[in-house]
Amino acid sequence: MNGHLRRQATRIAALAVIVVCALLTRLPAYSSAEQERMASRFAFESRPLAVAARPTHWIRTVEPPLRNIAGWISAVGAAVSLADLDGNGLPDDVCLVDPRSDRITVAPAPGTGDRYQPFTLDVAPLPYDARTTAPMGCLPGDFDEDGRLDLLAYYWGRTPVLFLRRAGTKLGPRAFVRRELVRGGGRWYTDSILATDVTGNGHQDLVVGNYFPDGSRVLDASATHDPAMQMQDSMSRAYNGGVDRILLWRPGGRFVEAKGALPTRVAKGWTLAIGAADLTGDLLPELYFANDFGPDRLLYDESTPGHVELVVATGRRGFTTPGSKVLGKDSFKGMGVAFGDLKGDGKLGIFVSNITSPYALEESNFAFVPTGPASDLAKGRAPYTDESEPLGLSRSGWAWDAKIGDFDDSGANQIVQATGFLRGSTNRWPELQELAMANDTLLHHAGVWPHFGAGSDLSGHQHLQFFVRGPAGRYAELADSVGLGRVVVSRGTATGDVDGNGLLDLAVAGQWAPSYLYVNRAPGRHHYLGLRLLLPPGGERGRTRVLAGHPGGLLERPATGAQAVVHLPDGRTLIGQVDGGNGHASVSAPELLFGLGHTAAVRVRVDLAWRDGFGVVRRTTLALRPGWQTVVLAQGGTP
Repeated sequence: MNGHLRRQATRIAALAVIVVCALLTRLPAYSSAEQERMASRFAFESRPLAVAARPTHWIRTVEPPLRNIAGWISAVGAAVSLADLDGNGLPDDVCLVDPRSDRITVAPAPGTGDRYQPFTLDVAPLPYDARTTAPMGCLPGDFDEDGRLDLLAYYWGRTPVLFLRRAGTKLGPRAFVRRELVRGGGRWYTDSILATDVTGNGHQDLVVGNYFPDGSRVLDASATHDPAMQMQDSMSRAYNGGVDRILLWRPGGRFVEAKGALPTRVAKGWTLAIGAADLTGDLLPELYFANDFGPDRLLYDESTPGHVELVVATGRRGFTTPGSKVLGKDSFKGMGVAFGDLKGDGKLGIFVSNITSPYALEESNFAFVPTGPASDLAKGRAPYTDESEPLGLSRSGWAWDAKIGDFDDSGANQIVQATGFLRGSTNRWPELQELAMANDTLLHHAGVWPHFGAGSDLSGHQHLQFFVRGPAGRYAELADSVGLGRVVVSRGTATGDVDGNGLLDLAVAGQWAPSYLYVNRAPGRHHYLGLRLLLPPGGERGRTRVLAGHPGGLLERPATGAQAVVHLPDGRTLIGQVDGGNGHASVSAPELLFGLGHTAAVRVRVDLAWRDGFGVVRRTTLALRPGWQTVVLAQGGTP
């Protein structure tokens, strides 16, 4: 017996070290007084978002084999986007998807004036069956490159629809021309779409994340036969979901699928969120697919104009790294993804939302920070390590969309995260826990699932999470102390400075609940640099121009993928990239806002990099005054 113990001594000692380290990292980093001081920098005032259609239901109608889990099927569909749709120069227009009516409302952000009446975004005259279809998201973007923002609506039960803005029309129901995104129709179950220049030709392609198998009849109450439908084939290694796609831009806002661009095991994940960011400095976006029931995927982009070439990159497991926390090999339930500087070191990290409720699947969020050269991505290696535990970001709730931004202009980022799943009166977590431990072969059959219907509760009494990085480098969750502690099941989040005062506001979409704009009332004097980075429409050429403030009436399009590095007098650098819809179903304004802290510099040095409308990589350095600046970036001619 003693000999056996001696042989196991090394393993026992290693286990003890791991346990001690885990316990130490769970200790609170800040006292109550310190957290109070941190929270005093923030304040939010809630205002309800307008809806143009009254609520009519509180759970979805589903096909007969799924009625037992109708509550589970009803768990998504709330989304929100902020953009400048009326051309006044401010991202003060809201596109809200409300599952209570299964309608999309376009309306002015509350408190920004009655510039037009709220209206619904209807598909007619295109075919649409409200009995079998439900909207899931609304992506703003200039898809036909005429300098006017369009909208792309996507759904469960049909393919997406483009709403192209008519010239010379006031914002309203008649301001858009409806067009099918793809030919032939079909039933897709889309939970996320983002716009990004995948091939580097200067035009915005679309990355589509689908969930349930294509062609299934999930929302069709009359479906008596549905051979296409199946539940996931595993809780942690499922590859039988709807097909994710990359659609390449063509002139006039047409799109064509790049068939085979995604490997099968990537394309058929159960995707809930997508992110795009240039992680290597070549101005081509890497893609992150956050998948339910299976490993997330990070794809290195080495495409050329007109041709998609993506390399799957996976992390490496260290001595103290659980296998479930290795990037690309995880077993968690990815539901949101955001890119941002997580440690204040001027490097982009990746924050991923998972199920993190106590005693519930024992997962955690991910905070992937770079720990190796970016060139490793080209070799199929992801040089990232999860530091969610030491950073204080590992646990929150049943987590969904997340956004990263500087809400107090301090020069440090905070993280906001939607949480909650299904609100009711009967706790169904014991049954769900049993299901998660069951044999994978049973998961295919919805009939053996527990009852998740009306009245069931799964993490249904949670609130927004608001993580603030303190002086020790660890984050503290302070939502309840800053005006974000409302208990509500939420899904999508969007940030933008809707009133142009240099403070990021926050829109939150409630799932089967009202949605809100949280107006930022952070106290004190604020120094900031805000950047609207734009490109001339179509094939127009032009030089870089700097315009102060938020001038309206410009016929330019957002420079999605453009990058900015701000150099502060104290030697720190702040980084940002204009994203085209990162996250779960919801879209922040395509602007960059950098807090300058106590810096009151007359001018700030900014390095800009972008691909122009001809695919040419361009770089410039500007000395800009603090405040909001609109920069129309050069394109055409020589770089």
